[in-house]
Amino acid sequence: MSERREIRVNASLLPDGEPLLDFPTIAERLDVPVTHVVNLVKSHQLLAVKDEGVRKVPAVFFGEKGVNRFIPGLITVLSDGGYNDEEILRYLFTEDDSLPGRPVDALHGHLAREVMRRAQGMAV
Repeated sequence: MSERREIRVNASLLPDGEPLLDFPTIAERLDVPVTHVVNLVKSHQLLAVKDEGVRKVPAVFFGEKGVNRFIPGLITVLSDGGYNDEEILRYLFTEDDSLPGRPVDALHGHLAREVMRRAQGMAV
C-alpha cells in the first residue's frame, strides 16, 4: 500500500481527557522504528486521530505487551462491515451498560470475546 492513509478523525471525537500517544512515544514503547508505527496505522491495524495537528493513537489500544491483540481484528471486522474510522472509534469509546463499560476497555479483560462477537454481528 503506497498511498498515505489520511487521518481525518479529530481527537475531539474521543472522551475528554482520553490519553493519547504520539507515534514516537509508541515506537519507543514497542521498541520499533517510527515507520513501523506509521505502517500499523496505514495497514489499519491501529486507528489514529489528529490532536492539534499531530497524529496520535489512544493509549488504551495498548497493554503491557504492546498492541492489544484484539484491536487489529476488531478494526478489520468493523471496517470490512462498512464502518469508517469515526464510527469504529465511536463504538469503541461509547459506554455500553450491557458490558458494562466501554467496548475498548472490555478488550482488556474477560469480555473481549463478547466485544468481538458483537462487532461481527454489527458488521453483517
